[in-house]
Amino acid sequence: MKTIAIGADDAAIELKNLIKRHLEEKQYEVVDYSNDARNDRPMYPDVAFALATAIQQGKYERGILLCGTGIGVAIVANKVPGVRAAQCHDTFSAERARKSNNAQVMTMGARVVGPELAKSIVNAWLASEFEAGGSSAKVDKIEYYEQASLNK
Repeated sequence: MKTIAIGADDAAIELKNLIKRHLEEKQYEVVDYSNDARNDRPMYPDVAFALATAIQQGKYERGILLCGTGIGVAIVANKVPGVRAAQCHDTFSAERARKSNNAQVMTMGARVVGPELAKSIVNAWLASEFEAGGSSAKVDKIEYYEQASLNK
């Protein structure tokens, strides 16, 4: 069984629960980085950083982050060295996030996409793999600039 990490802030708990059930129906083990189970109001920076750090450490190959727009969690996840997070609000961007950019984390906004579209976006992202080819040099350049910024 494959394992995938998921996390959401209070604006996206309903969508997170729907996607979590959808993944479980597809035989994924889902590790939830949201802290809604304790009735806290999770702040997206905390959730996104924790999940992205787990990806960085190799605990999971992929993760899904959700907030109101998908923007904030993408920004935070991309602060973690080695993590590439892509905001996906349609199936094409989800597919290209994997195939062209080798994004390990996809983000979505609960106030932007509806439930059925969200499931389709997740399916497209999960079905896609990094194609390398012409994109390899671009991903290598992303990693180069990331290291250059860390070494300043």
